[in-house]
Amino acid sequence: MRRFVFLLQFVLYGVIFANAQKLIVNVPSQVAVGENFRLTYTVNTQNAKDFHIGNIPDALEVITGPFKSVQASYRMVNGHTTGASSITFTFILCASKKGSYTISPAQITANGKRVSSSSARVKVSGESQDNSGAPRMHEETDDQPRLRDAGTPITGRDLFIKVSANKRRVHEQEPVLLTYKVYTLVDLTQLEGKMPDLTGFHTQEIPLPQQKSFHIERVNGRPYRCVTWSQYVMYPQMTGKLEIPSITFNGTVIQQNRNVDPFEAFLNGGSGYIEVKRAIKAPGMTIQVDPLPARPANFSGGVGKFNISAQISKTEVKANEPVTIRVVVGGIGNLKLIKQPIVNFPKDFDKYDAKVSDKTKLTQNGVEGNMIYDFMAVPRNQGDYVIPAIEFVYYDTDSNTYKTVKTQSFNLHVAKGEGGGSSSVDYSDMKDKDIHPIKEGDFDIQDTANIFYGSVAYWALLSVLFIIFVGVLIIFRKRAIDNANITQLKIKKANRIATKRLKYANKLMLNGEHDKFYDEVLRALWGYVGDKLNMPVEHLSRENIHDNLSHREVDDETIGLFLRAIDECEYNRYAPGDTKGNMNQTFEAAMTAIIKIEDVLSGLKKRKNGVNMVILLAFLAVLPAQVSAVTKKNADDEYKKGNYQQAIRDYEELLKQGPSVELYYNLGNAYFRTDNITRAVLNYERALLLSPGDDDIKFNLQMARSKTIDKITPKSEMFFITWYKSLVNFTSVDGWGKTAIMSIAIALVLVLLYLFGHKIVLRKVGFYGGVCFLVLFVLANIFAYQQKCILTKRTGAIITAPSVSLKKTPVANSESNTILHEGSRVEIIDDTMKDWKFVELEDGREGWVPSNRLERI
Repeated sequence: MRRFVFLLQFVLYGVIFANAQKLIVNVPSQVAVGENFRLTYTVNTQNAKDFHIGNIPDALEVITGPFKSVQASYRMVNGHTTGASSITFTFILCASKKGSYTISPAQITANGKRVSSSSARVKVSGESQDNSGAPRMHEETDDQPRLRDAGTPITGRDLFIKVSANKRRVHEQEPVLLTYKVYTLVDLTQLEGKMPDLTGFHTQEIPLPQQKSFHIERVNGRPYRCVTWSQYVMYPQMTGKLEIPSITFNGTVIQQNRNVDPFEAFLNGGSGYIEVKRAIKAPGMTIQVDPLPARPANFSGGVGKFNISAQISKTEVKANEPVTIRVVVGGIGNLKLIKQPIVNFPKDFDKYDAKVSDKTKLTQNGVEGNMIYDFMAVPRNQGDYVIPAIEFVYYDTDSNTYKTVKTQSFNLHVAKGEGGGSSSVDYSDMKDKDIHPIKEGDFDIQDTANIFYGSVAYWALLSVLFIIFVGVLIIFRKRAIDNANITQLKIKKANRIATKRLKYANKLMLNGEHDKFYDEVLRALWGYVGDKLNMPVEHLSRENIHDNLSHREVDDETIGLFLRAIDECEYNRYAPGDTKGNMNQTFEAAMTAIIKIEDVLSGLKKRKNGVNMVILLAFLAVLPAQVSAVTKKNADDEYKKGNYQQAIRDYEELLKQGPSVELYYNLGNAYFRTDNITRAVLNYERALLLSPGDDDIKFNLQMARSKTIDKITPKSEMFFITWYKSLVNFTSVDGWGKTAIMSIAIALVLVLLYLFGHKIVLRKVGFYGGVCFLVLFVLANIFAYQQKCILTKRTGAIITAPSVSLKKTPVANSESNTILHEGSRVEIIDDTMKDWKFVELEDGREGWVPSNRLERI
């Protein structure tokens, strides 16, 4: 029996020992794409070490792990104790792609022996399976990072940087856009890295917002938070294979320390979060740079897509007077690296160095905009000269050929000058005047859809005026009857008459005229109460006064004060003693009595209404500040501090409430200060459209136009047409509408003066004045109508593209008439096409322009 028990224990221990040598893997057989699941390995012993997981396919990404857990259990049966223990290693994986995948066996050293698990197979489908029991740790469907536990490793799949170039093979001087994009699944709070000096490249960094904005991009089926970290435009200066080296960025990742009690950390000034430093290596790349074909002799060095235009300041000058030719090279390419164009002036012209203005900006396509060259020369002798066309040769990257563009030639007539032809004059630039300051204070919103002129209110007001006119005619016919009833008139004048009499009484008191003073005070008191109560003199008595004032809710104390004032006046008139003191006492009593009665009868109501009005005005004053967080004062203060970009943002935010002359004008000033002349011109034009008579807007608009590239001379017109246009633009449409209303109102009054005036002079004034104001009424309506047409049709527009060709037909490859540059004003003649607008310049030239190259005023 003993041998049997011993053999049974030996077999049992052997089974347990055999089981301990096994590494068991557990994984769901099927999961869905994007689903997280658990992979576990269990060994039935605590004497285990050196665990190594098998090879996991790329489509099954390890999110976190391993988590190690230890289990132990003990049993006692009939005095015999048995125990079992195990260690489990847990991984959380995410399936990113459909398919069937095999996880190779894991290995561990258990009880001194190396054991392996079996391989595991996982099928990834497009549909979620709920029978696997795999946990879904998180859903990355938004742009928020997943805060991981402290100590969790950060792999290259969690945080990496992609480097891309829009072109891998270019010609010399052809721009390459290099982009660094960050992809992260963790909470990245800081990233530092610097582009090294690149050999063989002229590099410029594109300014990106300091505040990074992440968006979601899917990489291998996984949603990453992504942001464009930096961009560079590179112009290769050498040929061959040019290397862009790898860059190591230093990042900071936040992880959560779940072993720290958040409440305790808060009380102790600590934190439940830690910062983890992570080096992220952005890979390098190679750019193949091909040499340009054989260069022409007059090659400008320009590579890209360019155009050229020129204009002359005068075509007729006198000898020794300067003439300026402005040459503009525009387009996209290496504009800052091109050679200066050459203007071949005649030999006897004195030439000066060109003034160069850089109107370019760095974009993802390269340097875009215009380079402006102002060439000045002074002819010394009279005669007719021809300034030949200016040529510009560049390499076109679209067609891979050299192209030559040229301007028109100029004919210059030089007349005989004053004085000798050999005089030397230094033509230096004059200092520019500054723009007028911003408009401070409140601003008015002008709803262009609800213009006062021509509205229901306008016609209703005119109708009311005519009705009043007719009513006045009827009223004047019955004025004799109405003049008989002077009761209300006397009541209204009671206080004024009493005040006037008391002022006279005060003068008598100062002069020492005793009897006259008391007579005047008594007349003031009796006259005031008689007019106020509408009582004839024969009915005035102390009892009637008391009863009538009581009926009008005057308190007994005030009534008694008034009656005592009368008694004191009568008593002191004949009282001996201090005459001056008695007069002062009587005068004060009379004034106090009248003031108190006036307060009771009318003053209290007025004060109550006044308090209500003050409360209402205070509420209305506070209301705008509650509606909008941005105020005009804030924007004005930012402008005065020199924070023009913030002022621009504030003014544009306020303009969302509606059009405003003050906001458009101030916004134009802010753009002018930032040298954004195009936007300054556009906003000045919009302000002038609402207030065409504003001198500040006109001056600043003229200043801004003087800084635009194109100098377009308007067509000549008859002087009376210019005067008429100036008269129409003297004020706004509603200004003319209000002028019309006031004119007709004055005209009607003058007509009444003509009809009812007693003197011939007054009747003449009424007649001729009425005719003049009636004519003004008609003209004001005509001018208002024309202003309304300008405001509602809004045919004016500003060129916003750096340069645009004026086409003969609305086709991209059509022949070009001329080249316009940003800031130029045009009038839209044909607005029927969506993508093209037929426009006219101020000098009469016409052509088609793409709709996206201009902005309507």
